Amino acid sequence: MNPIYLLLDIDGVLIPFPGPDGSIPSTHVRHRVVPAGRTPDDPVAVWLDPAHGPLLMDFLADSPLTPIWCTSWREDATGIIGRLLGLPDFPHLDLPRPRITTSHPAGYFWKRDHVDAWAGKSAIAWIDDDFTALDHHWAAERTARGYPTLLVQPSPYSGLRSEQLVIVKEWAASPTAHHRAS
Repeated sequence: MNPIYLLLDIDGVLIPFPGPDGSIPSTHVRHRVVPAGRTPDDPVAVWLDPAHGPLLMDFLADSPLTPIWCTSWREDATGIIGRLLGLPDFPHLDLPRPRITTSHPAGYFWKRDHVDAWAGKSAIAWIDDDFTALDHHWAAERTARGYPTLLVQPSPYSGLRSEQLVIVKEWAASPTAHHRAS
């Protein structure tokens, strides 16, 4: 059986953006981290929910999904964020560093073309907070061509919820996720 990939973003999914009033969910704990390209005297503050690590580990323990980081954090996804959450090393999709001023320069999510090229005919469940209607249309077309695709879009202000992982788990167990074009 071919792998079914779980593409997982970080910003807006595991690290929420401040709400309109500047608030972060009370479940999240502040960390100061030094991602690639930064120096120890210029750390970045991130807020993580410590429950996300065990939640993801439980989810993946009995799941057919192969996790892949799909984030601008690149290798820091595992080296920083994954370690803070107690996650094992996941590979990451090597996304470029685009020179864009919006996440949707062509009306759809900038990561999509890279994901499409990388995924090929593989089934993917992709969790990200930044999809547009054009991305959902792309996922439906991809599925119709025999390449099962599920997009799950958490609120960027609250991040990933357990009920969203239930949606992914049910999809991954369904015949739809396992049906592939030859």
